[in-house]
Parts: sequence; C-alpha cells; structure tokens
Amino acid sequence: MARTAVTKAAGMTSGPAFHINAREFFTTQRPSREQRRAQGLEQRTKTPVADLGRLPDPGSRRDALQILHAQDAARIPELVPLRYERMSANAFAFLRGSAAVMASDLSLVPTSGIRVQLCGDAHIANFGMFASPERTLVFDVNDFDETLPGPFDWDVRRLVASAAVAARESGFSDKKARRVAREAASVYRQVIAILADQDTLDVWNVQLGVDEVLAQLRKGPVRSAFEQARKRAAKGTSARATAKLTAQVDGQRRFVSDPPLVHTVPDDIRPMVVEKLARAYESYLRTIPPDRAALLSLYSFVDVAQKVVGVGSVGTLAPVMLLESGDGEPLILQMKQAGASVLEPYLGASKFTAHGERVAVGQRVMQASSDPFLGYLHADDNGERVDMYIRQLKDMKGSVDIGALDATSLAQYSGVCAAALARAHARVGDSAMIASYLGDSDEFDEAMADFAIGYADINQADFGALLAERTPQQPTTT
Repeated sequence: MARTAVTKAAGMTSGPAFHINAREFFTTQRPSREQRRAQGLEQRTKTPVADLGRLPDPGSRRDALQILHAQDAARIPELVPLRYERMSANAFAFLRGSAAVMASDLSLVPTSGIRVQLCGDAHIANFGMFASPERTLVFDVNDFDETLPGPFDWDVRRLVASAAVAARESGFSDKKARRVAREAASVYRQVIAILADQDTLDVWNVQLGVDEVLAQLRKGPVRSAFEQARKRAAKGTSARATAKLTAQVDGQRRFVSDPPLVHTVPDDIRPMVVEKLARAYESYLRTIPPDRAALLSLYSFVDVAQKVVGVGSVGTLAPVMLLESGDGEPLILQMKQAGASVLEPYLGASKFTAHGERVAVGQRVMQASSDPFLGYLHADDNGERVDMYIRQLKDMKGSVDIGALDATSLAQYSGVCAAALARAHARVGDSAMIASYLGDSDEFDEAMADFAIGYADINQADFGALLAERTPQQPTTT
C-alpha cells in the first residue's frame, strides 16, 4: 500500500533518475527550465509544503525492533550482538543503525513526488571529507549503501532528523535542536534555488572543496573542527592503515587478528579463499575504467581479512584486501556487502540486478568526485552469490567530531551537510522543479523543523525499546 502511494504520487515512477530511454533521447526534447518550474508548482498544489512536516500515524507504524531483527538473518551471526551494542550507545547511534525503520516511517507520510537519486541514509555522520582523484580534499555525502531513486524530501527528512537527534544528544534544548534542523532545511532550499539557475554542465561539475568550506566558516568551534578533520584526513592514507592493521609475519606483511573487529583467514582455508577472491577480483576489474585497472596491475595481492565497519553495517561482509607494489608500497581496498536498499519495499526494486552496481553507480552519480577504485563484484560465500562493492579503505578520509560542536556550530555544520546534499540531488535531479516546489518563503524550513523534532521523539522511544530489550528482566519478589 505504502509503496503504491509513494510511487504513484505525482506520476513518479520507480525507474532510476538517470536512466536513458534511447528512443526518447533522440525524439523527445527535454522540458525547459520554466516548464519544469511550472511542474514544481503543480506538485506543490498536490502536496502542500507544510504537509512534509507530518509524522507517521503511531497506529500505522511497524514495530521498529521487528524491522531491525528481520535484518539479522542476512548478517554474520557472531557479529549481530555487536551491532546492537553499538546502536545502544545513544539515540544518535540508534538512528544511524535504523535506516530501515525510518524508510518504513517515510512511506507513511506525504511526499513531494519529485524524484532524485537518493543517498538513502543521509544522516549528518554520513558526510565527510576525502581526496578527489586530483588529490584535493572535498566534502560530500560518503555513504551510499541504501541509494535508490526517490522523492528528494526523504533524504532531507533524514538529514534534519539526525541533526535534531544529534543536538539533543549533546544536551541542547528542543528549541536549539529545532533551530539546528531548521538551518539545515533553509540551506538546502537556498542552495537548490541557486543551482536551479545554473547551466546543466556547471551543476554537474560543482564540487564542495574543503578549502572553500573553511573560507566560508567564521572562526569558532565548527571551523576548528573542520581544520582538525582536515589534519586527520591528511594522515589517513593506505600506509597509515597498513601500519595499524598489519604486521610482518615470516618476512611478509599480514593482517593482524583483532576479534571481533578484524578476523584473519585461517591457514587451512586460505588457498580456497584466495582462489575465490581471484575470480571475484577479475570481475571487479571489468567494472572500473581501463586506466584504473592499469594502475592496479602495478600491485599484487598480499592478504585478506574480514573487518567490522560502521554501525548499521555491522554483521555484513566487509573484507579488506592488502595489495603491494613491487617496491612494497601498500594499497588497501575494502570490499563491502551490498544487499537490497532498505528503501526498495516502498520505492520499488532497483533497476540493477547487482546491488554492488546499484551502490557504485549511485555514488558516481551523486558525488562530484568519487573514489578512483570504486567498482563492484560478485563473490561466492559458501555457494551463495554475494553482491559487493569496492573502494579504498583509507584515502585521506576525515570527519567532523559532531559531539565537540556547540548548538550554533552544529547548526552551521548541518547547513554544510545540507549544501552538499542539495548539490548531490541537483546533479541528476531537477533543481528547477524542486526550487519551484519549495518556494521562497521559510515554509519548508518550518515544516522540516517540525518533522525533525517530532521524529526525534519517535527515535527516542524506539531507542528506549531497544535498551529495554537488551536489559535482563529482574525477577519479581513477593
């Protein structure tokens, strides 16, 4: 029911936003900017902007813990407890790990119907800095496990809700938390409006450079946090990751076992694992540009291990592979399991048959500059096919310490994330239509702030339910 309502809203289809119909490409002219603005106004009459602030009806919500536990079957059983341990740290950690819960909730509320390529998990901890292929630091969305075409407001709602939850977690009042969420929505609206007037190629090529961000930030906690993150990013190289994760064993570098975070491959099954990996690696090379494959030909395989990553991803397969050049220069590639997006039950199945391809293509579409080794493969896990994508483990990646920010700085940082999200949506979405839909007033900002505070309450209640489930029941006394 929810999926039908969402995909039919305003004629929205479930196909990718970047899918090209060859016949239409050659025979049908694209609508003009003014025509698209008119469509945005039409959408606004169908779903008023104020309606985007509505919350799911409590009686219609699925049980959050049931949704989370349904994901356990597809994860490594030994790591499932670690997943819930990490989600139990605080309400923000719970929000990070419960993208599937929020996807279910978003299917129950009104939507704009204006489709973009969604990140699918656009909380403020999924933004950060990393090196472009030109070796400059950029700031962008950096997690695409759930990417799928869908209404732009789904990403914005997750962003503003995460900002409000993070504000509360830092001890700020609801008034300040609402202001943080409102700032994020306001910046998104303003950046979309700016991009709506830009040439198509200019929008596609826009990057949010870290130096550019720093130049716009006033002196204070958020600027200091960005500068600290930049310093950490500069040190985040394959060489540094290699020093941390490996050691010399019989004259050759090997990953070091560190359960439950890192598991090495036992010697008795290593030949079989390496043989399977070789076949999968061959398929991966066919998914990256030939020049990147040529670069990788200068490296050879050394070792592989399983590594735990993230919060919501804990329990999924996430092997790391150590490569070395002939001179011993290290390069660590990370493989990560890609299952169906948590958005698919509500927005329709991906057009890609391989979920690793869904993630890789979605990332390339949304990021102005993506990891040069981003690709995908199919792996064999005990006779079952597993879709995965590949990227570098460390390539000057850095993130801002959200917990170190005061309320004003958190609002500024949330605004930077919102600007990055607006840029990502505008690349293959329709910024003119979105801008026209949102309008020039602060109505959207207020609606998103209302939603953010309301959803923070919902998230808090779900988090409390998880804590109660994990707390042993005390025997009653008579």
